[in-house]
Amino acid sequence: MKVSVLIPCYNEVNTIELIVHKIRELNNIDLEIIVINDHSSDGTEQILKERLNNKIDLIINNEENHGKGYCIRKGIKVAKGEIILIQDADLEYDPSDYYKILNPIINNKADIVYGTRFFGGTERRIHFFWHTYANKLLTFFCNIKTNLNLSDMECGFKVFKKKCLNEIDLTEDRFGFEPEITIKLARKKFLFYEVGISYYGRSYEEGKKIGFKDALRAMYVILFK
Repeated sequence: MKVSVLIPCYNEVNTIELIVHKIRELNNIDLEIIVINDHSSDGTEQILKERLNNKIDLIINNEENHGKGYCIRKGIKVAKGEIILIQDADLEYDPSDYYKILNPIINNKADIVYGTRFFGGTERRIHFFWHTYANKLLTFFCNIKTNLNLSDMECGFKVFKKKCLNEIDLTEDRFGFEPEITIKLARKKFLFYEVGISYYGRSYEEGKKIGFKDALRAMYVILFK
């Protein structure tokens, strides 16, 4: 089964090259890499064009900055794989976990697999109490909405059968994408799994972008979508 790896990317000049090389080092997975460059202004576009063009199957350059959800929608439209895997362009999530996060879908046990940073992984960088608490709170309210029992709805490491994504209409442009896709897929009664992953969270000084306004938008999506 072909796996389309979608990498939304905004100002990741320090990490984009390494993450692409890590993905290409994986064996025994039929991979398609699609990078959606969200109007980066730090030299990311030049690296994609000049140093990674032969490592990436498709590069999409947005003419304006739109957000993660917008980028993923563009990637889904052109992806050729039967499986869609979302990989952030930073180094918070390790491609070496692809094997175990893909396993439930490949073995036809699941339609959707979410990574979780809160159990079952091998390594997890410890920091940001309030960020973790906000994640748990959003997950809690999303679980009430969906009647799921996820531990980490906000995790950016997610895998889907593409045919499932074709049954829903996504509209959130930014980080509201995470609860939106969860709620809309849960309504379709698809089979969800969670898999423990390694997590190497970075600080805002290192380039982390999600913030308080994104948490408010996520709550809005949970309450009203």
